[in-house]
Amino acid sequence: MQTIDIHEAKINLSRLIETAVRGESFIIAKVGKPLVKVSRLDGPNSSQVKRLGFMAGQITVPDDFDQMGHAEIEGLFEGKH
Repeated sequence: MQTIDIHEAKINLSRLIETAVRGESFIIAKVGKPLVKVSRLDGPNSSQVKRLGFMAGQITVPDDFDQMGHAEIEGLFEGKH
């Protein structure tokens, strides 16, 4: 695995990112001391990505949804429960 000095990494960042994207990991070092390992991230494939609305049509929301539990909550504030 290639070791790159931090100064060189700053100068050649775009090229080094392309290297990592191709699957070639490397180490960035400062004064010869390894600091970080840079490698490609593999994201989830499209079947693993969760989407909003995936349960559309499978759930119903009552018309009084915004008032559900209103009396109980009001009672708690008034000390009735």
